[in-house]
Amino acid sequence: MKLLEGKKALIFGIANKRSIAWGIGENLHAHGAEVGFSYGIPQLERRVMPLAESIGADFVEKCDVSSDEEVAEVFAKAKERFGEIDILVHSIGYALREDLAGRFVDTSREGFRIAMDISAYSLVSLAKAAAPLMPNGGSIMSMTYYGSEKVVPHYNVMGVAKAALEASTRYLAADLGPQNIRVNAISAGPIKTLAAAGIAGFRKMLHYSEERAPLRRNVDADEVGRTAVWLSSDLSSGVTGEVIYVDAGFNILGMPEPPEAWE
Repeated sequence: MKLLEGKKALIFGIANKRSIAWGIGENLHAHGAEVGFSYGIPQLERRVMPLAESIGADFVEKCDVSSDEEVAEVFAKAKERFGEIDILVHSIGYALREDLAGRFVDTSREGFRIAMDISAYSLVSLAKAAAPLMPNGGSIMSMTYYGSEKVVPHYNVMGVAKAALEASTRYLAADLGPQNIRVNAISAGPIKTLAAAGIAGFRKMLHYSEERAPLRRNVDADEVGRTAVWLSSDLSSGVTGEVIYVDAGFNILGMPEPPEAWE
């Protein structure tokens, strides 16, 4: 049974085959959605185009989400290509590499601005541009992480940006709800992506999460993609303004138990 037959989706933030955005794109396509992609910098085109072609996606556009002009241009092209859309996926996060190591207190003013602009404000910008293309309602979702709620070593300014992203999700849900546009966020556990590679000690984070999560494993982009299918479909028609955890249960722990039994 295809849950998204006839629906059209725009996915921002694809970088390569390990991207959460790609895991979502594959799953939306498998359930019948027509999918378009956007990537952030020209160097990614050679990685993104073959992926898009593999699922028959012919809408692939570069978009610097810190530019109002580029955002407007991409959505003008989307209107011309699709007419209307039903699904918007924001899978974007960026901070300066030096701000993802050491202490949060040492974050530069410019580093803070960049992280907030690209990782959080871009959701507001994309949602505003997408809403006119959703006259019959729709589903908007973004990707977040538990570092928005609790301190995670070296996540630093990205944790603050993700907290802003989650707050933006709630305010957007309230604003766009009367248009039957739902806005939610998926909080995924740590996954090996291009963006995650910039976080100091990320391999240790993966190992720690795998040992202590209730399911005793990490999640992958495909599992996030299946949750995105649910959020895109009518099965979640009454859900908006929420953060949905796909992290093998790690977020429920108050004091993560070590892998060995307590003595």
